[in-house]
Amino acid sequence: MTCKGICIRHKAQKPVGSGRYASGQKRCQICEIFIKWDGLWCPCCGYRLRTKPRNLKYKAKLRAKAAKMVDEAPPVLTVRRK
Repeated sequence: MTCKGICIRHKAQKPVGSGRYASGQKRCQICEIFIKWDGLWCPCCGYRLRTKPRNLKYKAKLRAKAAKMVDEAPPVLTVRRK
């Protein structure tokens, strides 16, 4: 499992105003790059992509942002039929 250079095509720019993981970017530990990719595996080396931060500070930021998104969601009405 080595980097073949394919991941350069999917390299993600750093987002302004939000975190990388919050914006949907993933990190490959082998290629040492953040990529914009829908799958769980790196298209380049086949290694599992990281979807959450490892640092405690950034984990807390991501959780806070996720909780805020849930609070802002419109209420869902459920209709029960007999």
